[in-house]
Amino acid sequence: MSEQFLVHVDKIRAGYVPGVDILYGCSLELREGELLGIIGPNGAGKSTLLKALFGLLSIRDGSVQYRGEDISSASAHELVEKGIGYVPQRDNVFPSLTIEENLEMGAFLRPKQVKERIDYVVDLFPRLGERLPQRAGSLSGGERQMLAMARALMMKPSVILLDEPSAGLSPVLQDQVFLRTREINQAGVSVVMVEQNARRCLQICHRGYVLDQGTNAYTDTGHNLLNDPKVIELYLGTLARGD
Repeated sequence: MSEQFLVHVDKIRAGYVPGVDILYGCSLELREGELLGIIGPNGAGKSTLLKALFGLLSIRDGSVQYRGEDISSASAHELVEKGIGYVPQRDNVFPSLTIEENLEMGAFLRPKQVKERIDYVVDLFPRLGERLPQRAGSLSGGERQMLAMARALMMKPSVILLDEPSAGLSPVLQDQVFLRTREINQAGVSVVMVEQNARRCLQICHRGYVLDQGTNAYTDTGHNLLNDPKVIELYLGTLARGD
């Protein structure tokens, strides 16, 4: 059954401390070409789920499949080679390197494709293309986020995992991040996005998952979750930071 999904997460358990689970039987299904949003209160396990998917956290029970292959114990390095990219919320660029060097680092496994991929990502993020020799440490928060997303795209992934890409950004820069995320998806990359701006996330995603206390509380289309009275009452009122 899982072969129809690009990524199929089946009842995984994971945590940071031995014997203490953050995720309790969490499941998720991602189809080819889909933009999936994950929302929920602080401490629900959203970022933990992405780390578990990307091999940064051991999965204690359950399984993760990618194109029908079990990747539950695969390392982050192996997952990048398979076509899965990850953009962490913090420390997601090399500040002492230039924008161009950061992008080159993103394609270190495929050096022959560097120029072609840089051309691709600067077309998507023109501001980066104008400033390739500039050090990443001098960029604004929004520009760093764009660079982190661009670097993750250098390996031409099939799936990109975004961990709260709008966190700490002004409303204008948040708009840019959501716009670019949708453009990346429309270009053929499937996206799993954990996001604290719940309303905006649900507005652009095809389907959404609401995580609460380490498990799935609700799942539906983004549109239906936006208009679900229970989701509005329990989550959107406290999670949304704007219309």
